Amino acid sequence: MTPTRRVLFRLLPGAALLGAAAPSAARAQGTAWPSGPVRLIAPFPPGGSVDTILRLLQPHLQRALGTPIVVENRSGASGALGTAALARAAPDGQTFGLVFDTHAVNQFIIPSLGFDARADFAPVMLVGTAPMLIAAHVARPWRSLAEAIAAAKARPDTITYGTVGVGSLAHLTMTLMQKQGGFRLVHVPYRGGGPMSTAAAAGELDLAMATNAGLGGQVGTTLRPLAQTGARRSPNLPDLPTVAESGVPGIDALAWWGMLAPARTPEGIVRRFHAALEEALAVPEVRARLSGPMGIDVVASSPEAFGAFLERQMEIWGQVVRENNIRPE
Repeated sequence: MTPTRRVLFRLLPGAALLGAAAPSAARAQGTAWPSGPVRLIAPFPPGGSVDTILRLLQPHLQRALGTPIVVENRSGASGALGTAALARAAPDGQTFGLVFDTHAVNQFIIPSLGFDARADFAPVMLVGTAPMLIAAHVARPWRSLAEAIAAAKARPDTITYGTVGVGSLAHLTMTLMQKQGGFRLVHVPYRGGGPMSTAAAAGELDLAMATNAGLGGQVGTTLRPLAQTGARRSPNLPDLPTVAESGVPGIDALAWWGMLAPARTPEGIVRRFHAALEEALAVPEVRARLSGPMGIDVVASSPEAFGAFLERQMEIWGQVVRENNIRPE
């Protein structure tokens, strides 16, 4: 994967007028923060789940903070390029970033990452989690995961599956599935959910593996869901069996999205941004969009709970990387 050098900026129309709006509760507390537009880094391309979530939160954060919110897409290297930019940002509360589950494993896969996944960031919030879906293009003959696995056993290393990148949770989970189920697929990594879902919808892949959000609304139209990766069926997809129910035991993997700040960002600013996120996530339309078409269970954790969650994810998936000798492709 070649990190893109293109930086995309998008400012919500009318955001420049917010400076003239009545002071929000945050400004009424008498501090200088925010002192200007707040930048939200999306380490994946437009169209993927990270970008979609930030665009959904953007107007509500603008209202809560009384300042323009700028979403900046800096994609590449399974999210590491944009996350490195976040690590280098000034810890003044003017830059935050929404990371995907790749953040917990990039340090084990990418040489010379350029930042410390633990020390260079301050956790803000675990925004939400979701099961990943394994889906086939509707032109493929498989009606269940068991049928797709049987085809893979009959023709090893011929059936393709796409993910958002090497070391992504989908890649690691499918690695475990192949070991547990005794079959072999061909991994095709992409630079985000947008490019991957586009390729899957066009029939360029046999299977696609991502959250419902990451599959870009294609489930039920161009893509047929075969199984979900959680230990239990998602309430958003009660009729879709789990991987374990489909004959591959021991699989329990949920994708996640979390907000980070640069390390040494003042705790007071982290708390106030966290409160603005809580406010945005409490908007009924936002929750409906996340839980409905995107299939995300909103968590809205405390910074401390997100920090503990990150540690567990790094331990679990770091071990999978080491035991399976996963390297960049």
